[in-house]
Amino acid sequence: MSTNTVHYRSTKVQGLTVFYRESGPAGAPTLLLLHGFPTSSHMYRHLIPMLNGDYHIIAPDLIGFGLSDAPSRQKFTYTFDNLTKYVQGLVDQLELRRFAIQVFDYGAPVGYRLAMANPEKITAIISQNGNAYEEGLSEGWNPIRKYWKDPSEENRNALKAMTTAEMTQWQYFTGVSDRSLVAPESYLLDQFLLDREGNVDLQLDLFADYASNIALYPAFHQYFKEHQPPFLAVWGDKDPFFLPPGAEAFKKDLPKAIVKFYDTGHFALETHVNEIGAAIRQFLGTVPF
Repeated sequence: MSTNTVHYRSTKVQGLTVFYRESGPAGAPTLLLLHGFPTSSHMYRHLIPMLNGDYHIIAPDLIGFGLSDAPSRQKFTYTFDNLTKYVQGLVDQLELRRFAIQVFDYGAPVGYRLAMANPEKITAIISQNGNAYEEGLSEGWNPIRKYWKDPSEENRNALKAMTTAEMTQWQYFTGVSDRSLVAPESYLLDQFLLDREGNVDLQLDLFADYASNIALYPAFHQYFKEHQPPFLAVWGDKDPFFLPPGAEAFKKDLPKAIVKFYDTGHFALETHVNEIGAAIRQFLGTVPF
């Protein structure tokens, strides 16, 4: 495999199609990139070429996102446990024996579940606005918290606003000082896929199940304390959902964690991929794969 080539692949995992990007030398140390809401592996399109000379990159689309299958909620239970099951299936199918993970947003609770289930395989963790602490949750979560407390139809329907084109662009632009750095195809692609028939309801199911991630925070912390994986946090410090104290909190359980902040918002790679990519390369250079 040419080191500068990105291959766009898909495979069947437990009967569903999982799309993934693969790049870099097959025998090189592996890095698994996990995206968040409402995006896909497309968010890593600029980072992959910065890393694929020295690392074997795997970047899947979660079930319900990107080009992976998005079965109806009548045929698939949309929980973070289930999303993780299909990433685990891909890891097993590709026979990834040792790998680092990079997590963002929804990819964080998926990646941390994966790490707890495979502690012997995880060589390092990179978190780009991938929260694991209560202090990282902003007031932007209040409408979702309201639904957790009272899962009424009214509160569920109110969350549909989170899936609109206006909200998707708001997520991309909030905290960004130079909007011209944000590629329009990023939020347009996300919205095109969000607007597929039935997709909003499955996203609302995941909003509801996000409470399960917070319930697992103590287990994530225990994993960090016990295994002490090399850890890098690269954080847009104006993220409207995941606050800087959430990045600093990793140091409570991982005293050697490296935490770096960037003057940008939630989708930090859109505006600061060069700076973040350089930090990741420097960090991975110290990891004993």
